[in-house]
Amino acid sequence: MAVEQSRTQAPARAGEQPTARAGEQTRIHDIGYRSYDGPRLGRAYARRSLYSQSLRGAYGLGRSAKSKVLPMLLFTVMCVPALIMVAVAVATQANDLPVDYTRYAVIMQALIGLYLASQAPQAVSRDLRFKTVPLYFSRPIETADYVRAKYAGLASALFILTAAPLVVLYVGALLAKLDFTDQTKGFAQGLLSVALLSLLFAGIGLVISAVTPRRGFGVAAVIAVMTISYGAVSVVQAIAFEQSSSDVIPWLGLFSPITLIDGVQSAFLGASSAFPGGVGPSNGQGVVYVLVVLGLIAGCYGLLMRRYRKVGL
Repeated sequence: MAVEQSRTQAPARAGEQPTARAGEQTRIHDIGYRSYDGPRLGRAYARRSLYSQSLRGAYGLGRSAKSKVLPMLLFTVMCVPALIMVAVAVATQANDLPVDYTRYAVIMQALIGLYLASQAPQAVSRDLRFKTVPLYFSRPIETADYVRAKYAGLASALFILTAAPLVVLYVGALLAKLDFTDQTKGFAQGLLSVALLSLLFAGIGLVISAVTPRRGFGVAAVIAVMTISYGAVSVVQAIAFEQSSSDVIPWLGLFSPITLIDGVQSAFLGASSAFPGGVGPSNGQGVVYVLVVLGLIAGCYGLLMRRYRKVGL
């Protein structure tokens, strides 16, 4: 409450006690805050809102036009080769698609890595840089809610990026009147593969990006990790193949994210391996691949939880 007094006479001199005067008016103003009596939507609503915001932000939706250019361009470039393949298959009346569904993401890995490098820092770096994370946790939302929403948002964005070309291939295959059963089976295997890829890549990208509040550093670090790991593994695998040490090739694939996905799908999804000489992992080695992938996903989630417990203080 605030009390405003309007006086008709001069104020009292120093040392004198104020006294009521004739004509004096007192007006009382209520400047307090009104309590909220509407519906309380709770943590679930806040988590869904943060997830939606993260997913939309990964494609520049709700942001400036400049922010939409790169993600939309990469999405278009991901789909263009699929459209060309479909056009060729329809025009030539081919008996099969030029590329298997499970192979498409492996071939386009450079674009996927570039998209991850551009959007993973965007998802978390600004909150760290401007110190807005504690503001999230001042509401009915906890560390786990924030991490799950960000993780799910980026993984969903990657899944859309990698699954859209597969949808184009599948629709084109049906228009070309290819075998429905074979195409549906291959399409399902491809979706499972890119779903696993999306979870793995999103976790790695977020962990790297959450280390620094500088978006530029995050972009460079993600590109370095994804590129150097694949390049190093590919070179060593090629050397092992040239030296007739083919038994070592599948084990080397455990040290790069994209070769991990390649190993899982070649072991259990009937995909052809991109390893030198087509030497993919056996079923036993494939189990190790699956365990490593799941362990990395769980490890990334755990590291993000640990990171944001400290940041949110």
